Amino acid sequence: METIKPHGRHLVNRIANIDESELKGLDTVEIDLETTLDLELIATGGYSPLEGFMKSDDYTAVVERMRLSDYIPWSLPITLSVSEDQAKKLEVGDDIALSYNGGEVLGLLSLEEKYGFNKKWEAENVFKTADTEHPGVAYLMSKGDVNLGGKIQLVKRRKYADYGGYRFDPADTRGIFSDLGWRTVVGFQTRNPIHRAHEYVTKCALEMVDGLFINPLVGSTKSDDIPADTRMKCYKAIIENYYPKDRTLLGLFPAAMRYAGPREAVFHALVRKNYGCTHFTVGRDHAGVGNYYGTFDAQKIFYEFEPCEIGIVPLFFEHVFYCKECGHMASMKTCDHSQDKRMFLSGTKVREILAKNEMLPLEFTRPEVAKVLIDENHRNNPEKSVEADQKA
Repeated sequence: METIKPHGRHLVNRIANIDESELKGLDTVEIDLETTLDLELIATGGYSPLEGFMKSDDYTAVVERMRLSDYIPWSLPITLSVSEDQAKKLEVGDDIALSYNGGEVLGLLSLEEKYGFNKKWEAENVFKTADTEHPGVAYLMSKGDVNLGGKIQLVKRRKYADYGGYRFDPADTRGIFSDLGWRTVVGFQTRNPIHRAHEYVTKCALEMVDGLFINPLVGSTKSDDIPADTRMKCYKAIIENYYPKDRTLLGLFPAAMRYAGPREAVFHALVRKNYGCTHFTVGRDHAGVGNYYGTFDAQKIFYEFEPCEIGIVPLFFEHVFYCKECGHMASMKTCDHSQDKRMFLSGTKVREILAKNEMLPLEFTRPEVAKVLIDENHRNNPEKSVEADQKA
């Protein structure tokens, strides 16, 4: 039983069985972590229908109009960039070995095209800004000036020492959903610990479907985001205590965070479609950073496509908060009480509370999650924790 067709109707598989002797003598390009994650997601079908790093026709179409050259919706460029000097040494038509930071060869690129690109143009279209204070723009500007396009093959996976039981390929999750009898599945994207507002959103969504796929991003994020290992402990604690275990699956999304706001919301939805989700939650300022995007731009962007083109159903949620008057979680759609009755905690306020070794309020997060955050903050910042204890 298949829940939903992959984007482009076929789940891509570019995992190859290649003998190491075949790799000897090939030109080699070193790729960073972000590109390595993209390589793996292309190969396993997470980025279906992509079969490799984008050539210029797909790249231009995606940046200009959020579609591949064959008009299939796709919102973010997936590219491999090198310096001009590196590009000059590579011949179109050759197989190029791809190694992670000078280590083992992880993949092969059948080089079909080399092309220059305008970083400022890409930034202004994709991120809506060329400001290098934006982390996605900063990363884009640090890349080489020439893109290499062509199909890839994954020769070997990068070795990960963490979360082994939670790493699933799209083919895996599709099989799990089928075995569980889930015809409808809602995907939930997060790069933060799940607090009460997230819990409210996911449980509202779960009322409509057979299963919930909590799919936190654990690839590259900003340096001030809560580390992935801490977040994983929070996810496991809240699922263990507050979610139906026969209707909830926790699995990792091994991609880099782009912070591309509206475009990344569409990207996240399409990838979860490839994982087998039929629905996807989109909250306020999805994948946003700073003040670069409007509060609900990530929801409005879906109206630029026909529902049948996207294929996965976006579930839009307003800003969720604890209402002291209602006595429970609510949103602007369901609560009309005044602002002073609503409880919000900014990321800055949360960090201040944790730095004092104080429990976050129950209205904001579950105590099991608050305890994980305090313990991990104490472990990662022992000097600050001692100072807080002394002041207390």
